[in-house]
Amino acid sequence: MAAGIETEGLTRRFGKHLAVDAVSMIVPEQAVYGFLGRNGAGKTTTLKMLLGLLKPTAGSARICGIDVGRNRIGAARKVGALLEAHGFYGNLTGRENLDLTRVLLGLPPTEIERVLEVVDMTGNGARRVSDYSLGMRQRLGLARAMLGAPPVLILDEPTNGLDPDGIADMRRFLKGLPARTGATVLLSSHLLGEIEQIATHVGIVHEGRLVLEGELARIRATLAPEISVRVDDLARASAVLRRFDPDLSSSDDGLTLRLSPEDDPDVAVAAMNRALVEAGVAVFAIGARARSLEGIYREASAPAATNPASMPETV
Repeated sequence: MAAGIETEGLTRRFGKHLAVDAVSMIVPEQAVYGFLGRNGAGKTTTLKMLLGLLKPTAGSARICGIDVGRNRIGAARKVGALLEAHGFYGNLTGRENLDLTRVLLGLPPTEIERVLEVVDMTGNGARRVSDYSLGMRQRLGLARAMLGAPPVLILDEPTNGLDPDGIADMRRFLKGLPARTGATVLLSSHLLGEIEQIATHVGIVHEGRLVLEGELARIRATLAPEISVRVDDLARASAVLRRFDPDLSSSDDGLTLRLSPEDDPDVAVAAMNRALVEAGVAVFAIGARARSLEGIYREASAPAATNPASMPETV
């Protein structure tokens, strides 16, 4: 499959600080690619280099095959972006704000109605932006990014600050974008639960390095499942099960254990259940489940994962 976005050895230094360290990533066409990492991991710096707002110290980036460094204007015409700072004029209506960008891009007036319809904002285009909710501003930002129907969208924290209903609405919208518009979506976020429901592909960046990348379903398939356990006594169960996984995690919902890739999940579940029962712990539920994105992220970001050879190969 062709790549909507591709980088090779993309690197950025600020003085002695290495913010982005030789990142080589591939975002397939019409994918929703979750770009994940904690604050300061290098996500925003990478996005700015993709958009031509920062010059790389080394390496290259391509948008739809166009080298950003050699043809910044040509690459910019292929991408729409939603960054955290919207820069709207509050005293103007949504349509008037979009019209400013439309004129700069040399697009016909009909383009405004097209993008407002895509983001379900047709009925609010005549309202002043100062009267918009945060969710409406986010949608207007998406509409502006989609003026001219760019094949690539780069969105930085599009659900930031939204209430639960707004997040759910944005989730449904973003998930359907490739099918609805044919766009490739690069989505930077720290909300792993939301990305898990939206993304077809993920890239995890840690301390400036891309430590894991690939199709989410394939990554899960290469990793051993987690074992979820619900019991009447978490402390006692933890003591019993630490011989199966010394780093098991505990929450109000129960315990989560990670297996080694060579372990048979059915055999492991039976052994854990037997050990708990023999220790007098009441087992309410126990079973294997596919590795969660949070678990994948936690493992990929661990110190041992900074060696790419320690992670599964995913393409």
